[in-house]
Amino acid sequence: MQEMDKKTYLFEKESLGKAVAALAVPTIISSLVTVLYNLADTYFVGMLNDSVQNSAVTLAAPVMLAFNAVNNLFGVGSSSLMSRSLGCKDYETVAKSSAFGFYCSLISGLLFGFLCLIFRDPLLTLLGADETTRAATDGYMFWTVCMGAAPTILNVVMAYMVRAEGSAMHASIGTMTGCLLNIALDPIFIMPWGLGMGAAGAGLATFISNCVACAYYFVLLYVKRGRTYVCVNPKKLTFEGRIVRSVCGVGIPAAIQNLLNVTGMTILNNFTSTYGAAAIAAMGICQKVNMLPMYAAMGFANGVMPLISYNYSSGNIKRMKGGIKLSAAVALTVMVVITALYVAFPGFFIRLFMHDAEVVEYGSHFLRGLSLAQPFLCIDFLAVGVFQAVGLGRNSLIFAILRKVVLEIPALFLLNWLFPLYGLAYAQLVAELVLAVASVVVLVRLVRRLEQGRGLHG
Repeated sequence: MQEMDKKTYLFEKESLGKAVAALAVPTIISSLVTVLYNLADTYFVGMLNDSVQNSAVTLAAPVMLAFNAVNNLFGVGSSSLMSRSLGCKDYETVAKSSAFGFYCSLISGLLFGFLCLIFRDPLLTLLGADETTRAATDGYMFWTVCMGAAPTILNVVMAYMVRAEGSAMHASIGTMTGCLLNIALDPIFIMPWGLGMGAAGAGLATFISNCVACAYYFVLLYVKRGRTYVCVNPKKLTFEGRIVRSVCGVGIPAAIQNLLNVTGMTILNNFTSTYGAAAIAAMGICQKVNMLPMYAAMGFANGVMPLISYNYSSGNIKRMKGGIKLSAAVALTVMVVITALYVAFPGFFIRLFMHDAEVVEYGSHFLRGLSLAQPFLCIDFLAVGVFQAVGLGRNSLIFAILRKVVLEIPALFLLNWLFPLYGLAYAQLVAELVLAVASVVVLVRLVRRLEQGRGLHG
């Protein structure tokens, strides 16, 4: 069976369990390796037992999350159009959408890094860095953001595009290559027995690893030329209205969703920073530990997106519905198990990164609150993934606004006022509980409309 035929078979005829596993499992694994890579910075910086260095990684996190706005704009947007175009055999649009996503993400990454370099001082103040944490945060951001924005964004966008044609394993290998290299380089650059660069060393390791990940995708596309739908030929770059509208129609709401996530994290970190370096270090560790269930949920949602897009576009609503139900059941089960472990043994997970008694005490309270949101969050992620897969960018935007602007950010202010510091960890739970209910209702109605042949807006 030719490679192109294998991809079509995976989307159209492979048993649903095998198809979901083939697309989702590599994506989940790469997502979890990405968690390890994010935890590596916190872990090795934490080994310095210096809360200032650890706070630098935490304070810079919102800017790193801001990369996801660009990733989603061009990665989610172009990959959704690619999968839908594959479903209706429109291969010219597949090539044009991938070229558009590639070059726009490259230019955006270079511009993002340049602007952050020029406006470093006001940006550090906005992030909550004070005289104590400013120098360490600046050193970490220089490598991860100012120098690293372009390769970081580009390797994620290319992974989305490779995954869109069904090559989930190659997408995951590229991601994992960079992540594993980052884990290997971290101690060398961070620890006193190595280069002794502290948080700045963590940033340099991240920069190098993302450059290597980008190189993997370029080599992959060169080796598979003529046997891949992903196109980075500048001759295929077009700003045709239908391409721009389709990519941005899904990508802009996804980008806004991530910008709202950055806003929420920045507000959370600013609230936490008023309680001292130990509190913000603890919150940062908890946020990183909590990435395990969060990225697993994202892996399910991102992994099945091409399957949902393809079968929606080709009219196989029964197969699309089965993929959604199976993903929801597995993701929810995993989330419940992980949440139970976090609630039962929070101190154990905090001590993996720091042994400071004050940090462990703060972190134990924070982790319990943050983890309770995860089972509900996985339903929210899956709903948004379905909206993006079928081109309903407006729905995903509405959910993003509800999640952050209407629910979570006001809850941060209210809970911090009612229960100073410790209430902050429960704001996400409030938001995700409401959204999980809304997600189920909207998804059921959407699938019923499609089954009845009334279309998405029927």
